[in-house]
Amino acid sequence: SSRLGIRQGEVIVYNKTNRETSVDIKQSVRGKHVFILQSGSKNVNNDVMELLILIYACKTSMSKTITVIMPYLPYSKQCRMLRRSSIPMKLIAEMICRAGASRLVSLDLYKKEIQGFFSIPVDNLRASPFLLQYIKEYIPDYKNAIIVAKSPGVMNKATSYADRLRLGVAVIHGEQKDSEESGLEDGRQSPPPN
Repeated sequence: SSRLGIRQGEVIVYNKTNRETSVDIKQSVRGKHVFILQSGSKNVNNDVMELLILIYACKTSMSKTITVIMPYLPYSKQCRMLRRSSIPMKLIAEMICRAGASRLVSLDLYKKEIQGFFSIPVDNLRASPFLLQYIKEYIPDYKNAIIVAKSPGVMNKATSYADRLRLGVAVIHGEQKDSEESGLEDGRQSPPPN
């Protein structure tokens, strides 16, 4: 906020005695363009509830627009139907929209299709230009490195970084525990087990 010359709003987030999340916005947001930056923590579910309550508080306080900035979008890897499950990312998108958000900004969404889950505009920004610039400026010996993909499923992204940095690329092959990357999205196997 200091780079933009805008004062950061004061919000107090606290838990009541029954552990419910509550927010207290300390100044008027009536008729204002509000930007909520949700950086996240290890407690994803609390972060989501905190965000929803804060968006709703701004909406009911008559904010003109509410832009939510989430560098990481929780539940984004759960954007497909797995076996007899659900699509939690679709639910999160609907809750953010229902709470009153006008726009969402995120970085490197897990799948581009996630933008379609929202009924509001979603900006999917790329982190790669900034990461590449950072590597070139702050890691003096980076040309003696290689880019390693954690699994074959992310090889394209690793190759993209390696090509732009003119580095070699490697991939880790092994057991995949994440069904999103293993290709078992719908729980079926071919051929079916006996």
